Amino acid sequence: MSTLALKNENKKTADKHPLPHLSGFGRVLPGLALTGVITALALWLSDIPALSHLGLSALTLAIVIGMVVGNTVYPAAKPWCEDGVTLAKQRLLRLGIILYGLRLTFAQIADVGATGIVIDALMLCSTFALACWLGQRVFKLDRDTAMLIGAGSSICGAAAVMATEPVLNAKAEKVTVAVATVVIFGTAAIFLYPWLWHLNAQYHWLSFTAAQFGIYTGSTVHEVAQVVAAGQGVSPDAENAAVIAKMIRVMMLAPFLLLLSGWKSRKEVQQGGQNAGMRNITIPWFALLFILVAAFNSLNILPHNWIPALITLDTVLLAMAMAALGLTTHMSALRQAGLKPMLLAALLFIWLIVGGAGINQLVQHLFG
Repeated sequence: MSTLALKNENKKTADKHPLPHLSGFGRVLPGLALTGVITALALWLSDIPALSHLGLSALTLAIVIGMVVGNTVYPAAKPWCEDGVTLAKQRLLRLGIILYGLRLTFAQIADVGATGIVIDALMLCSTFALACWLGQRVFKLDRDTAMLIGAGSSICGAAAVMATEPVLNAKAEKVTVAVATVVIFGTAAIFLYPWLWHLNAQYHWLSFTAAQFGIYTGSTVHEVAQVVAAGQGVSPDAENAAVIAKMIRVMMLAPFLLLLSGWKSRKEVQQGGQNAGMRNITIPWFALLFILVAAFNSLNILPHNWIPALITLDTVLLAMAMAALGLTTHMSALRQAGLKPMLLAALLFIWLIVGGAGINQLVQHLFG
C-alpha cells in the first residue's frame, strides 16, 4: 500500500471514532466515568428515606437517571462514551451477576431448586409457544420476528434475542424490533412488580411469601438486570430468590437453542433445502460461574470481613450496568418497533404477569 493510500486509510479510521488516538482503557474511560457518576448519584439518592420508603433502590434509580440522561444530553456525548457504556451494560453486568453469588449459599439455591426449574421450564415453553401462535396466526407477523420476540420474552431478554438470531439467520431489523420490545416491557416490569407486591400484601390476592414472589419475578421478568432491580424493590429475600430463579432460566438458553437449531435444520431438509447442520450455540457461562461462586461462598473460605466490601463492589457494578441500560433505552424504540410487534409483546407481558402468577401458585402448591 502506498504512503498516500495508508494516510487516507488512517484518516477514515480516525473519522469513525472521536478518540482515534486512544486505545483500550482510554476509549472506555469516558463511558465508565458517566455510568460511575450516575451510580454515585443513585446510591446517594437511595439513602434518602423518602425515596427508600417508595421502594426506589439504587439500581432502580440508576436506570431512571440513565433514561433521563439517555433521552436528553447523552446523544451528544455518545461518540465519546459509547464504548464504555457498552462495556458497563454487558461485561460489568455479567461480572456483577457472577459476584452476586457471594450473597447466596447453596442452601438458598437448593430452596429454589426443583420448584424453580419446573416453573421456569413451564414459563419458557408456554410463553414461546404463545408468541409463535399469536405472532403468526393473529398478528400475521413473519416467523422470525415472532420467534425472536418470543425468545426475548420467555428466556432472558435481549441476550436471548441476540443468541437466537444466528440460529434463525434473521435480518438485523427484526432483531432490533425484538430487542426494543424487551427493553420497553422489561423496564416497565422494574416498577410494576414491587407495586404488585405491595398491592398483594394489602389485599391478599395470592399467598406469596417474599421468597416465592422472588421466584415469580425471576421466572417472568425479561432481562437479568431488570430482575435484579425489581427484586431489590421488594426485599432482600425476594431479590435473592429472583436472581436464583433467573439464573436457572438463563441456563435454559443453551438447550433451547439446540432444540431450535435442530427443528430449523429438519424444516430445511423437509423443504428440500440443504441441511446447514448445527449452528453456533451461545452458552451463558456467566450463569454457570454465578453458581460456582455461590458454591464457593457456601464453603466459608473467604474471610468474613471481605464479604461486605465485595458486596458493595457488586452493588456498584450492577448499578453501573443499570445506568448503562438506561442510557441506551430510547423513547424512539416505541416508534421503531411498530404496532403489531408491540401488541404481541404486550400480550406476552400480560401472560407473564397473570399466567406466570397462576403457574407459580400451582407449582409451589404442588411442591409445597
